[in-house]
Amino acid sequence: MPFAVVGDEPLDAMISVRMSRAEKQRLVEDADFAGLSVSEYARRRIFRRPIMAATDAAMIKELRRLGGLIKHIHNESKGTYSAEMTAALRAVREYIEELSAKGRAVGDD
Repeated sequence: MPFAVVGDEPLDAMISVRMSRAEKQRLVEDADFAGLSVSEYARRRIFRRPIMAATDAAMIKELRRLGGLIKHIHNESKGTYSAEMTAALRAVREYIEELSAKGRAVGDD
């Protein structure tokens, strides 16, 4: 049975790693939290690729949607609530940036 393909290359090699049961449990839990397979999670950790919790990715998607709605309200109201909309959009953007930075920092502990 062929392995999956990531990017341009097939995943056709395997390694074995010995670890304690507690370490394996943590690896499985961390991968689950990120919404990734253990293999994909390990590859990302080994090669220092970004890992973001699935919940954070969903939150960023929702925040972007809300930002679009805020912009729509601003346009429809012809800028009536300009100061409030600017503050709301700034808050949404800052939180998206915070979640994105948190995703880049996962695995740096």
